[in-house]
Amino acid sequence: MAKRDYYEVLGLQRGASKDDIKKAYRKVAVANHPDRNPGDEHAEDRFKEATEAYEVLADDEKRQAYDQFGFAGVEGMGGGGRGGYSHAYHDFEDIFGGFSDIFETFFGGGGRGRRRTTVRSGADLRYDMEISFEEAVFGTKKEVTYKRHVTCDSCNGSGAEDGSGSKTCPTCGGVGQVRRSQGFFSIASTCPTCGGEGQIIDNPCGTCGGNGVLKKQRTVKVTIPPGMDSGKRISLRGEGDAGPNGGPAGDLYVVVRVRPHEHFERQGNDLYCMIPITMTQAALGAEIQVPTLDGDRAELSIPAGTQNEKLFRIRNYGVPHLQDSSRRGDLYVKIHVEVPKKLSGKAKKILREFAEVEGENASPDPVPLSRLG
Repeated sequence: MAKRDYYEVLGLQRGASKDDIKKAYRKVAVANHPDRNPGDEHAEDRFKEATEAYEVLADDEKRQAYDQFGFAGVEGMGGGGRGGYSHAYHDFEDIFGGFSDIFETFFGGGGRGRRRTTVRSGADLRYDMEISFEEAVFGTKKEVTYKRHVTCDSCNGSGAEDGSGSKTCPTCGGVGQVRRSQGFFSIASTCPTCGGEGQIIDNPCGTCGGNGVLKKQRTVKVTIPPGMDSGKRISLRGEGDAGPNGGPAGDLYVVVRVRPHEHFERQGNDLYCMIPITMTQAALGAEIQVPTLDGDRAELSIPAGTQNEKLFRIRNYGVPHLQDSSRRGDLYVKIHVEVPKKLSGKAKKILREFAEVEGENASPDPVPLSRLG
């Protein structure tokens, strides 16, 4: 990977003061410290890059050489080569002095003292539910059955048999983390003995095996509001997994998928359907009854000379608004003019007479594209 300009790495201009350099490094280092970015394989590289930049720019001699000759100017001066962090090492405590609370919060106290006991929420759960098109439009009530972790009644969530309790983990000393040194900084990882809890149980609960929770089946009622759409989710507070060490339960998220309808299509809060009419209805005009999703029929006036795929709107027969079910979208009706495939002799005679009266042209000229549709 090509090396970036040191000023760019720290987000600085070339005339930055020493105090600006120190503040910028503190910000970048805290944001990219490996302990704060578990699972981000590039965090350590960004941290090293920032440290290298600071090691050069915080030293007057190295900075002058870098400003004049670039990376070549600091080669062999104990910086700029991913190897010497002597200046950054000596200034580390100075840079992060006064920020011990931040580091304890992000990095588990840096190994200085016992791990703070924290109450964590349980995991959130997801349930995928399929409903009909009508249920999504008008709302419904459903029951869902799923499995979740609940607090063990035998040990009240402690994981210990008969209230025997727990003891400090001998591996991490109750911190919940073990550290390995790399250069001038150290990287923390979860203690393999206690799993990050800082405590171990000598006499695990026989009911839950020391986990403090059990998996049980649960059934809850879910209200689907009118206007629900595919991909939307409903949150049920406290219906997820129980939290460890007596922590609050997580939430259950019900994700809705709507089955398509045979005749209606939804676009936002509007509905669309296609209705066939005859040639004579299109030519002469007609009053027709259009079926709606509500189950009744709405009147639609077809004016004389209606063309194929003409779109009509029927107000307030669409989907209720999710936040205000008293408001509804509209129903759009696209007209499909059907041409009969078979004609009786009498019908053919009438149509030929009609063609003669209208003087139909057997060699029509093309019309401008702007007139189509």
